[in-house]
Amino acid sequence: MMDEDPDIRDDLAAMRRYARSLTRDDQDADDVVQDALLRAIERRATYQQGRSRRRWLLAIVHNVFFSAKRREASEARRNSRFAETLIDQLEPGQEEHARLTEIARQFSALPEHHRAVLHLTAIEGLSYQQAAETLGVPVGTVMSRLSRARAALREQEQGQGQGQQAASGLRLIGGSDD
Repeated sequence: MMDEDPDIRDDLAAMRRYARSLTRDDQDADDVVQDALLRAIERRATYQQGRSRRRWLLAIVHNVFFSAKRREASEARRNSRFAETLIDQLEPGQEEHARLTEIARQFSALPEHHRAVLHLTAIEGLSYQQAAETLGVPVGTVMSRLSRARAALREQEQGQGQGQQAASGLRLIGGSDD
């Protein structure tokens, strides 16, 4: 199927253009195309000879993108319920309750790979090396994701509480990324 036609490059270019129009981001588009190609290879038996390969591949790009969007919406709902669950288990005063709710919301809003690294290092106390082994990624990836997670939390914190003093600020374990 895929290796029969040397003009697959034209199909790949069309897939990337379509993915870019859906995602509005080059890196996200590359991820969608990669996932779509993997799905096409895995399901090459479903390709019907005589049918336009490009339309088949573009349909896979479409399905991959919208499946990911549904997963993201589902994850957002789970994150919201997770944040509520965390807060329901605590019985602090009203001000502390509000603050913990906000911290849980900010943590839940982080991308999954950032939450995983932050949780493993800051909450579970794993070293960068141990977190890397747990996640099956290089130590540098752990450090990069942790830096991005901290930066995202700081950005959320600064955007939310510009008038608040540092005493109410979120303390990020591990220090500065500067």
